[in-house]
Amino acid sequence: MKLSRQRIRARVKSEIPIEFTEEALTSYSGLELFRVYLDRLGWAERLKAVFADRGFDSDYGSFRIALAVVGMLLLGGSRMSHVRVLDRDRLFHRFARLHRLPEERTLSRGLKDMLSVHRERLNELLRDVAYDTHAGLGLDRITIELDGTVLRTGDQVEGAERGFHPHHPKDPSYYPLTAHLAQTGQVLGVWNRPGNVHDSIGATEQLAFLLRDAKRRNRKAPIEVRLDGAFFHQPILEVLTASRAEYAIKVPMWQWLGVRQKIATRRRWKRIREGLDAFSVTHRIEKWKRTERIVIFRKKVSGKSRKNFQLDLFSPDDGHYEYSMVATNKRIGEAAVWSFMAGRGGHEKTLGELKQHLAFGKIPTQDWDANSAWQLLSALTHNLVRDFQATIGADERPNSRKRTCRLRFRSLSTLRFEFLQLPGRLIRPAGTAMLRIAASDRSQQLIRSAQQALAA
Repeated sequence: MKLSRQRIRARVKSEIPIEFTEEALTSYSGLELFRVYLDRLGWAERLKAVFADRGFDSDYGSFRIALAVVGMLLLGGSRMSHVRVLDRDRLFHRFARLHRLPEERTLSRGLKDMLSVHRERLNELLRDVAYDTHAGLGLDRITIELDGTVLRTGDQVEGAERGFHPHHPKDPSYYPLTAHLAQTGQVLGVWNRPGNVHDSIGATEQLAFLLRDAKRRNRKAPIEVRLDGAFFHQPILEVLTASRAEYAIKVPMWQWLGVRQKIATRRRWKRIREGLDAFSVTHRIEKWKRTERIVIFRKKVSGKSRKNFQLDLFSPDDGHYEYSMVATNKRIGEAAVWSFMAGRGGHEKTLGELKQHLAFGKIPTQDWDANSAWQLLSALTHNLVRDFQATIGADERPNSRKRTCRLRFRSLSTLRFEFLQLPGRLIRPAGTAMLRIAASDRSQQLIRSAQQALAA
């Protein structure tokens, strides 16, 4: 049916007067369904148990402080002062289980009180959420990844050091180590570190723990580990061998390894696809007294690239190539190894989601404990958002050699726009609390399907 222009176009001739109200309004109606999800699946009680043994706690309590931070991060807050913006939102009060929200300093002190013992329990809760999502999907493999990420800080921040930021090398920073579950895109652990440490510092111990923990949780699932070249060290290889896990690790182009000579003399390469060739060798690393299968790849590039140092490694040459090497014990072909290592980009996407939408890269205080707790609560919010989407029914993706997410998760920015940031009013007809939401047809459909899934 064709509509007239008069029925489509509207004219605005005057300004609308602005008044303020004390009505029980909310800008985040979808937050109530997320609260129902936390309660019904028991995650709110698990978060409370993290701080259950505190003999002396503040009036607000560490649990409610943590819940307020999770809710604030979920809604887009990125610094302590943003808690003031939520002060008039009755639904956020209900989510945080508070009649009065804490001030910035109170919130900061609450984070400072989350010491190492509480952070270890928060890490345990991270893994509980991730493996619960994994079990709910019925997946038959566990793929673990480790990587560090640089977080710039101020000059007076406790524990920050000048590190390896490529664009700001003189700025103090943190360099937390993160662990990632590839199949669900969730975080298995966050361990804060000063910015002047190498990627592999502390990785051996954490990797050994993660492998033991994964076996304890699921004894039947094969475990895979993939790492970048910064983790190619003898202790890490020994941990992987002792655990009998499958692994693939990028290998640096070190001269003393002796692999470059084999590449220079190689005449026959296996074609993987257009512009990509590979071959495998069984190589003895005498310094480490180990024998590894190393897959060497060369990728043809036009002109010069950022890795120009590689163009002069092997001469004479018949073109420009970028070379890479992967040490692996997986019994798969070179093409499958290439695809498997390409799946590491999922970890980078998760870190990007954390930094862009969950304030993981923000430094809210000058205290080490508070900033470390902030990182963990950011990662916990991410894990809960992913598990929430899996619970209410995210679409499945086909399996692939890359071992990336098996569900089509919405980004948090999309979830906020479609689901969380909906205007509503809290009313009490006949003395019974009710939430009235002003939502589009699409958002109404999302809310109804979420209610049905949570009720089931």
